[in-house]
Amino acid sequence: MIRIKAVFPRRLLALGLPTAWGALAITYKLTCPLAQQDGIEARAVTSAVFFAVGTGLILHVRQALLRELRQIRRVAGVAQSALLRPLPPRIDGLNIAATQLSADRGASVGGDLYEVIATEHGVRVVMGDVRGHGMAAVGTAAALLGSFREAVHDEPDLGRVLRRLERALARHLRERARDDHPAAEEFATVLLLEIGEDGEVRALNCGHPWPYLVSGATVELLARADPLPPLGPFPLPHELTAAHAGRVLPGEALVLYTDGAEEARDGRGRFFSLRTALAGAVRTRPSSPQMILRTVVSALMRHAGGTPSDDIALLILRNDRTQLTRDSAGARGTARPATSTPQPTTHLGRNGV
Repeated sequence: MIRIKAVFPRRLLALGLPTAWGALAITYKLTCPLAQQDGIEARAVTSAVFFAVGTGLILHVRQALLRELRQIRRVAGVAQSALLRPLPPRIDGLNIAATQLSADRGASVGGDLYEVIATEHGVRVVMGDVRGHGMAAVGTAAALLGSFREAVHDEPDLGRVLRRLERALARHLRERARDDHPAAEEFATVLLLEIGEDGEVRALNCGHPWPYLVSGATVELLARADPLPPLGPFPLPHELTAAHAGRVLPGEALVLYTDGAEEARDGRGRFFSLRTALAGAVRTRPSSPQMILRTVVSALMRHAGGTPSDDIALLILRNDRTQLTRDSAGARGTARPATSTPQPTTHLGRNGV
């Protein structure tokens, strides 16, 4: 009720002023003796009056449209922040920096998604890329993120989290089809990581680029194993076990990204080298994830001419924990199941070998 009372005077003013100005112009034309004369002076005065009224109307409409646009942007900003909410600078000993660049002008999010959540099972991370961009991709990203935020706390097994994402995507596509919005060939690449207290990384990858591991001035891929197909076109395999991808030691960082970062082209059609940009950002001195992110984004925007052709997401996680567990003190790539029950695993090691 309070909001209605606050909005009604603004609406009344928006309609009342143009009406009053129009009535004033018509009244002048019909009743003013000067407006009835045919002399040059009379016509000049009449033209000046109508010009002033017209200019006032144009300025008023312009101001009203700008107010509406600002309101729409505020509402959109709140909705977009709820979807791709800002990450805290630290989560469970991990220093975090992230950004998302939308290919749609005026939008702050697109079809890329990321989230980092501390759970009793470890820090769980998702990085995803929905096919295409725009509002349709935003809706699909929202469905996947909502499912991830709930599943990571409920499911002790990372494979079950991925299956929840698969079901959420299927439900979303069915609902879009019922609303007469065909979702043919809709799919999403998804990377799930689980980082234990000792820095051990377990991963499930559905068609997404593997992250880079930054160790000192060295930048290399965390793993090189072939990923699963993207979510959507094909069902997940019956046996779904997270792979052990080595460890992230204190001071080392993981850089997750969507393919828009490495597919950005310059004026000559050359691709952007994310690995080279990361190496340049850490070559001279140790840098915080925030500084590395700013350096890489600046280099990427210069390369792309200021406007990316695809949505881009970057997420940097640095292990700032001061101690490792006893089991990880001597072996960087040694993997051990998270539970005491032996399970079949795929060991990728530090270089995916």
